[in-house]
Amino acid sequence: MNKNCKQVIEEQQAICNKYGSEFVESRDDFKLGIALNVKENIMPINGLRCQLEGNTTGWYIWAGEEFSQDQDFFVPLHVSHLDDWNPNIKKYLGLAPGWRFLIAGEYEDVWYDPQLLEIGE
Repeated sequence: MNKNCKQVIEEQQAICNKYGSEFVESRDDFKLGIALNVKENIMPINGLRCQLEGNTTGWYIWAGEEFSQDQDFFVPLHVSHLDDWNPNIKKYLGLAPGWRFLIAGEYEDVWYDPQLLEIGE
């Protein structure tokens, strides 16, 4: 069952408060880049947020230990469809550009990586 928008925003703001990040919304009608392996329940789940551009959130999400340089590794996905892939990810999408997360079951690691702000400059 999908959570309502207000509940998702509250979870996102709680994560931002916990780690000291500014809250930057990832609108449901915006896209993120996601690897197909996220649907395969591979752990850990990794996410990093670059600067927002156009109708994109700046988020790139993949599963497993390795990040592929393959051009087709990430596919575009509207935030509104993320629950169909992995519902545990959405609560991290309020973290500001420059933030990363890694989750695996109950394990959660969230940190700021200023080098992400330089990508695409």
